[in-house]
Amino acid sequence: MPMAMAITLLFAILLAGAVNSAESSYIEYNTTQRIVPGKINVHLVPHSHDDVGWLKTVDQYYFGGNNSIRGACVQNVLDSVISALLDDKNRKFIYVEMAFFQRWWRQQSNAKKIKVKELVNSGQLEFINGGMCMHDEATPHYIDLIDQTTLGHKYIKDEFGQIPRVGWQIDPFGHSAVQAYLLGAELGFDSLFFARIDYQDRAKRLKEKTLEVVWQGSKSLGSSSQIFTGIFPRHYDPPDGFTFEINDVSPPIQDDVFLFDYNVQERVNDFVAAALAQANVTRTNHIMWTMGTDFRYQYANSWFRQMDKFIHYVNQDGRVNALYSTPSIYTDAKYAANEQWPLKTDDFFPYADKPNAYWTGYFTSRPAFKGYVRVLSAYYLAARQLEFFKGRSTSGPNTDALADALAIAQHHDAVSGTERQHVAADYALRLSIGYMEAEKLVASSLAFLAESRSSTGQGNSVTSFQQCPLLNISFCPPSEAALSDRKSLVVVIYNSLGWKREETIRIPVSTARVIVKDSEGREIESQILPLSNSTSRIRSHYVKAYLGKTPRETVKYWVAFSVSVPPLGFSTYIVGTAKETEGPSSTISTVHTYEGSKNNSIEVGQGSLKLLYSADEGKLTRYVNSRNLVTAFAEQSYGYYSGNDGTDKDPQASGAYVFRPNGTFSIKSESQTQLTVVRGPLLDEVHQQLNSWISQVTRVYKGKEHAEVEFNIGPIPVNDGIGKEIITQIVTTMKTNRTFYTDSNGRDFIKRIRDYRKDWDLQVNQPVAGNYYPINLGIYLQDNSTELSVLVDRSVGGSSLADGQIELMLHRRLIHDDVRGVGEVLNETVCVPEGCEGLTIQGKFYLRIDHIGEGARWRRTVGQEIYSPLLLAFSEQDGNDWMSSHVPTFSGIDPSYSLPDNIAIITLQELENEKVLLRLAHLYETGEDKDYSVMASVELKKLFPNKKINKVTEMSLSANQERGEMEKRRLAWKVEGSVEEETKVARGKPLDPAKLVVELAPMEIRTFLIDVDYLQMFGG
Repeated sequence: MPMAMAITLLFAILLAGAVNSAESSYIEYNTTQRIVPGKINVHLVPHSHDDVGWLKTVDQYYFGGNNSIRGACVQNVLDSVISALLDDKNRKFIYVEMAFFQRWWRQQSNAKKIKVKELVNSGQLEFINGGMCMHDEATPHYIDLIDQTTLGHKYIKDEFGQIPRVGWQIDPFGHSAVQAYLLGAELGFDSLFFARIDYQDRAKRLKEKTLEVVWQGSKSLGSSSQIFTGIFPRHYDPPDGFTFEINDVSPPIQDDVFLFDYNVQERVNDFVAAALAQANVTRTNHIMWTMGTDFRYQYANSWFRQMDKFIHYVNQDGRVNALYSTPSIYTDAKYAANEQWPLKTDDFFPYADKPNAYWTGYFTSRPAFKGYVRVLSAYYLAARQLEFFKGRSTSGPNTDALADALAIAQHHDAVSGTERQHVAADYALRLSIGYMEAEKLVASSLAFLAESRSSTGQGNSVTSFQQCPLLNISFCPPSEAALSDRKSLVVVIYNSLGWKREETIRIPVSTARVIVKDSEGREIESQILPLSNSTSRIRSHYVKAYLGKTPRETVKYWVAFSVSVPPLGFSTYIVGTAKETEGPSSTISTVHTYEGSKNNSIEVGQGSLKLLYSADEGKLTRYVNSRNLVTAFAEQSYGYYSGNDGTDKDPQASGAYVFRPNGTFSIKSESQTQLTVVRGPLLDEVHQQLNSWISQVTRVYKGKEHAEVEFNIGPIPVNDGIGKEIITQIVTTMKTNRTFYTDSNGRDFIKRIRDYRKDWDLQVNQPVAGNYYPINLGIYLQDNSTELSVLVDRSVGGSSLADGQIELMLHRRLIHDDVRGVGEVLNETVCVPEGCEGLTIQGKFYLRIDHIGEGARWRRTVGQEIYSPLLLAFSEQDGNDWMSSHVPTFSGIDPSYSLPDNIAIITLQELENEKVLLRLAHLYETGEDKDYSVMASVELKKLFPNKKINKVTEMSLSANQERGEMEKRRLAWKVEGSVEEETKVARGKPLDPAKLVVELAPMEIRTFLIDVDYLQMFGG
């Protein structure tokens, strides 16, 4: 004991001496940025991951509202970071989400803006990724990804003159091939970084030092569109012991000798140990520490003070080198190392973070919201075209609010369905406000284009058009009212695709005596169909829920008629009531009900395609196409997975993110009536009511060779205490060898093999959830003679869990949280004053069977038509003078021209500077179709008749830099075992300014800014 006391006393004397001789004073930390060859360089990247809505709405997160849910205020983050950066020119910070930055920037003084611009120009503050949000990668459509990124990049270019260089998708739950090549390389990004990959994949990559790769996302574009990709060793937060928000528990450096707990050497040792551990799993002598996580830097000094000290003392220590950095600086250092990198192809789906936790439920979560986003995406595309044809005006309605709402809806906790209910409602409200503004623009543009000059003089529209956003639930006041007043209904139908379309449309009417005339005044064939019972129920309940009032009319019928609409143009049809004396009106469909009769089979279909049903069970049995002689056994059924409640050994439940089934149950029909068949000259329908909460209508159109299945699912019953995930299955006898194909964000198709991963030996823990993939366009199967394709109308999850079978998850309602942070169960309800009930989903999928190699043409063409449905606008005429006083048909392009069948216009938009933004997309992959997977060309002069094209500049995908400049700056990464004989990747040639013909190679998207003079406006 005396010995110990003596040592303590000696230590106290020494300490007192040290204190007296040292001056405790201001320490100037040396934070000069330098890279030291031959040492491990630790790149400290300060960042805050700011969700554009999740537990709170985007605005609540911005201004710090609703803090009882979470103390997060992005306004504080930006205020605090800017002041910390101004304190020391060596400090750096990256910012990602432009939706937040825009809100903050609007509120700053001019003096502050000047200082911030200096920080941006000096590289202290760098914009990374640069979209309005950090978008999800499983559930958005590629056109939405392009649009939201373009909006953010345009903002950065206009305000700061900057071009983001790096992709930063740190939080999305799995990563798509389209992200790598399209939203990466084609934007001119030099690199892409993220955190979340499958736990089995990460373990192998850590062992083999393959967390950093060169990723080729597109088979068609190959090495011309590859990107350096870095996966973080753990997550997007710093190593343990290095988080410094105000209340964090990591020990700060205490370097004041007058104070107790002096710990400089100890903390330097911790830093060096963590750096060496990461260097052991990383190639080259450069490692990145992501210094931040969700909504951090609300008091930025608490972070920067510690990083200043670490850089100062670690560099004095000299074992490793620490520096303030950004992903761009890190990328340049990796490139300078001249290393060869492993090659990655395909994508990073599905994602699991634990053996029973596959994040594949969110592929379907909130299906109504997913459907709403998809519908408005196509509407936004059409509205911008119409605005261009009319001529953009500085006053009056525009598409800006819809653009903003759609952009933040692509966030990885928005369209993904993983947000809280009040946040989902906020996103939907923003979309609805944006739609109402765009709806006015569409109506005024159509009126302008439809009015011939004689009727209005100076183009002040007198025509008024209404639209019916609730047409899918058969609610359309103009079509119901016009006919009841003995007036005629005028239907103007706009086609936003670049080719002519022949389709059958349906509108609700209140009488069965209807006559339809085309734009020449000729009477055309039409067919009256009954409304199904479930449609009537949904109509009355949901109109009341959405609009707060019960619909006045009880509509009993649809009228269907065939329309022909020119490319980027419209046609007009007149629907009137037939007087008793006038002779024939619409054909009234025949209706047959089958109640388990013993007839052998029931045949449905007026054209080449026939579907055969068994009369006794009321089930689909055969698919027969008399034109191409495809005949196949095919069955379709419904079932559900019971959601795991998380009460077994592994407490993982099924929830908004995670799909963890606890059992599979088939749903048998409970009704006496097995099926009702409605037949007529244009289409046949098969109505099936399985039980009180599932019904469907299958349609076979005379002129089409696919079946359209419209399903109504809900309210899903959960009063038995079991959450349910509803699926439909299509079963054939095809021998598909565990293989199926799903699309990447509606673009390239990727080969999937059941229970298999190309990058590692998969240990199968979840044979259902682990084989689910995101589907935005469709899924298909092939054997050696046929292929079965299913297309969808919104993002869903799906798979092929047995050979010859396709499964789609259409709806989910769960009663447990999956413990991934949202802290709320996925239990969507819809309320009217009388009470709330579970959400009902109405949606469609489309089915076709082809000879092998012939399905791509249908998938690509009809896929475009599903994404861009015909847009209907309604007016009325009293008397018979519409056609004489209006332009009955219109096309915005040269009337003799239509786009090649393998090309789509995905953007046609007039910008504020009067330039026109045009994007053209090749719809096919290399080798996908024998006729269409070829170079195609588009004549710009034919796309812009009546206009003088002064100049055309090819741009990067987000239109923030010239393509030529972008290609010059592109980094050429070396790939391990690089195969010299990669077949030369085809790309369209540079545009000849005289000929103005754009070439597009398979899967290529080309973006142009066009300077045009209007020689003559439309509408005259």
